[in-house]
Amino acid sequence: MERPSSDHALYVISVFAELAGVHPQTLRNYERSGLLNPARTRGGSRRFSDADLAALRRIQELTNDGVNLEGVKRIMALENELAATRALVDQMRAEARSHVEATHRQYRRDLVPVRNALALFVDATRRGAR
Repeated sequence: MERPSSDHALYVISVFAELAGVHPQTLRNYERSGLLNPARTRGGSRRFSDADLAALRRIQELTNDGVNLEGVKRIMALENELAATRALVDQMRAEARSHVEATHRQYRRDLVPVRNALALFVDATRRGAR
């Protein structure tokens, strides 16, 4: 059986509010502020995921530290941007590593083993001495 991903919307607002220990109206306010973006059913009901729960925990952590909602929004946007940038850097590192390895493989094909090179040099030297 396949396990749902962390962004698979599972919880209705009442269950999610109880899990998070907040009032449903708080969740609506966070959504209006752009801090949470729950999925919607065809009928328009909110459905929250484990990823939403992680985001809510981060919101609570920041607000408990005295950050206002606009500050929380900016911090979370910067954290998301940083995560995306790190993923891009990791991808670029992997691509660069792959290019370097391909270049090294090419060098290995082009190089003549030392024994063969010495034999060729000695043979060419002998020919030149005649």
